[in-house]
Amino acid sequence: MLYQAIHVPDGHAPISRDVLHLPELARYLRGWGREGDCGFLAAVGQPVGAVWLRLLVGEERGYGYVAEDTPELSIALLPEFRGRGIGTQLLTRLFASPCGDSPISLSVSADDPAVRLYRRLGFEVVGESGGSLTMVRDRGR
Repeated sequence: MLYQAIHVPDGHAPISRDVLHLPELARYLRGWGREGDCGFLAAVGQPVGAVWLRLLVGEERGYGYVAEDTPELSIALLPEFRGRGIGTQLLTRLFASPCGDSPISLSVSADDPAVRLYRRLGFEVVGESGGSLTMVRDRGR
């Protein structure tokens, strides 16, 4: 589902799946299941969406890095399942779980429609760089 987490603006050609082999993206899933990893899957006969948290520290810092103890959020939905509330349901489930009871960060393209969803769910912009926003949701918000 990592490929679906990559925002491609409307009207732009899809990017190559080869991008998933880049170290800066592969780190979001490589060795999944280590301490601190947490995620949920939405399925309608098949996986249609996923949300996950991962601590990315040191050399493994991700795009949404803000602190050593703040996990980064990733969310992905198959295009045909976007706009149906599935992303909201996945995030709500994550926030209600023990792993969602801590500050959470993310990086999102400033033009991604998901920015509205993140704001509605309590994320605030804490940084901006190269067309991307870094957002944080404080514990239990």
